[in-house]
Amino acid sequence: MSNTFKLICLLCVTISSSAETTVQDLQQAMQQGTLSAVRLTQQSLDAIGQMNPRLNAVISVNPNALTEAQQLDQERKKGQLRGPLHGIPVLLKDNIESAGQIPTTAGSLALKNNITGRDATLVKQLRDAGALILGKTNLSEWANFRSERSSSGWSSLGGQTNNPYNLHRNPCGSSAGSGAAAAAGLAPLTVGTETNGSIVCPASANGVVGLKPSVGLVSRTGVVPLSHSQDTAGPMTRSVSDAALMLTMMQGGDDQDKLSLTVSKYQQRDYRESLNKAGLQGKRIGVLRSTAGFHSEVDALLEQAIKDLQKGGAEVIDELSWQAPDGFWQASYDVLLYEFKHDLNRYLASLPNALNVLTLEQLIAYNEVNRDQVMPWFDQEIFSKAQAKGPLTDQAYRDALQLVQKATRADGIDALLKAHELDALIAPTGSPAWTTDLINGDHFMGSSSSLAAISGYPNITVPMGHVHGLPVGLSVFAEAFAEPTIIEVAYAYEQLTLHRQTLRFDPHLAATGSKAPATEK
Repeated sequence: MSNTFKLICLLCVTISSSAETTVQDLQQAMQQGTLSAVRLTQQSLDAIGQMNPRLNAVISVNPNALTEAQQLDQERKKGQLRGPLHGIPVLLKDNIESAGQIPTTAGSLALKNNITGRDATLVKQLRDAGALILGKTNLSEWANFRSERSSSGWSSLGGQTNNPYNLHRNPCGSSAGSGAAAAAGLAPLTVGTETNGSIVCPASANGVVGLKPSVGLVSRTGVVPLSHSQDTAGPMTRSVSDAALMLTMMQGGDDQDKLSLTVSKYQQRDYRESLNKAGLQGKRIGVLRSTAGFHSEVDALLEQAIKDLQKGGAEVIDELSWQAPDGFWQASYDVLLYEFKHDLNRYLASLPNALNVLTLEQLIAYNEVNRDQVMPWFDQEIFSKAQAKGPLTDQAYRDALQLVQKATRADGIDALLKAHELDALIAPTGSPAWTTDLINGDHFMGSSSSLAAISGYPNITVPMGHVHGLPVGLSVFAEAFAEPTIIEVAYAYEQLTLHRQTLRFDPHLAATGSKAPATEK
C-alpha cells in the first residue's frame, strides 16, 4: 500500500470513527482522568503534522499550545474550570485575531506579519470558556473576495486546501480550512466566518455541521471584514451539539461592534437547551424548491430528508419558491463592493502595528508588484471594482442595501414563514465537491445560502448524505435570531439519520484522490 493511500485511508478512519465523539465526551474523559488537555492537544498536533501536508487545511500552529494545555490541566486538578470548553483545542479561520505570536493574515502575503497581540471578542469568549487556541486554518484569500474566477480554499500564503474525502476536490470556501480540518479531525472544534455561504458551503462539502448565526449575535470585532451587513463568525463542528455549545460560548457584543450591542437580549441563550431528539414533533417545515433542482442525486437525498423529517413528526409544506426581484443580484454585489472598501480600510487603519498605513488601494498596488506570488492563477478585479466605489453615503449604496434586505427579509424569509405558518425552511446546502481548478476557478452548480446570508438571518447545515462518496448537507434557516428553532430541527434530524452518515469508504475513490492537485503549494 502506498504512503498516499495509507494517508487517505487514515483520513477515512478519522472521519468515520470520530463522528460521535463530542466535547461533552471529551470533558467526561478529562474529568475521569483518562484524557488530558495536553494529550488531546498533542493528538491534534500529531494529526496536523501527519495530514496537513496533503490537506493544507492549517496555515499556522500556536507554538505555545502544549504549555497552555499544561496550564489548563493544572487548573482542572485544582478544580478551577473556566467553562464547558476547558482544555478543548480550537482552530480559528485565519481572518480572526488571536493574542500571541500567530499572525492574522486573511491568507494574504501582504498581511503575513500582521501580529496584533489581541484577541477578537469571540476568541476572548472562547478562552473565557476554557478553549485552547491551537492555530489558524487556511482560507480563500480575502474571504474569496478578490477575483471572480478564484478557487475556493486558495490563498497566496497558504496554497490550496484540499477536500479530505478526495484530495482532487475542492473544500468550498472561504472557510475551507476550517471545514477540511473539522472533517479530518485535526481539532475537536473549528471556527469559520461567512458573508454568503462561507460557513455552510465548506461544512456541506466536507461533511460537517456549520452554523451561521444571525448577524450581530457574535461580535465581529477583531475579524478581518468583508461586509458589515452580512459578516458573522460561526462554529464548524462534527455534531450539532458541539455547534450549539460553541455558539453559546461565542455569542456576545462589544463597543466596537455597535450592532452586537443592540441584540443583547438574544445573547443570553444556552443553545444546548435546543438539543431535543423529539424536536421535530409539531414543527411545520417548508421546502424551498427554488434553490434545489441543480443535481439529480442531491434532489434524491432531499426527498429522503423530507421523509425523515416527516418520520420525526414534522409537517412538511412543499413546493415553496422565492424569486429575486429585478436588479437584485447586481445590487447585492454592489452592497458588498461598497462595504468591503469601507470596512477593510477601517480595519487596516485600526491595526496596532506598522501595517496600519495600508489601504485597499495600496493592497492593489502590492498585488501588482508581487503578481507572480499573489496572482499566479487569478486576478484582483473585485478589488478594483471595490476601489472604484464611493462612500457609504452614496445613494446608490443605500438604495441597493434597502432593495436586497427587503427582498430577503420582509419579501423573503419572513413572508414565506408567515404565509405558510412555518417554523423553518429547508433546502440542499449545495452540490457535491467539484474538482479543484485554479485556472478556471470554481464550478458552483447550486446553493441555498443567499437568502439567509443577505438577510442576516441564521442558517445551519447538517450532513444529509453522500453522492459518490462526497458529502452533501441540508440547510435549515428561519427568521432573525431563530437559532433555537433551527438548532432543534437540525439536531432532531441529525439524530434520526446518524446511521446513514458514516462514510463508507470506496478504495476506487482513494485511488482517484491519491494525488493532490498539481497546483498544491
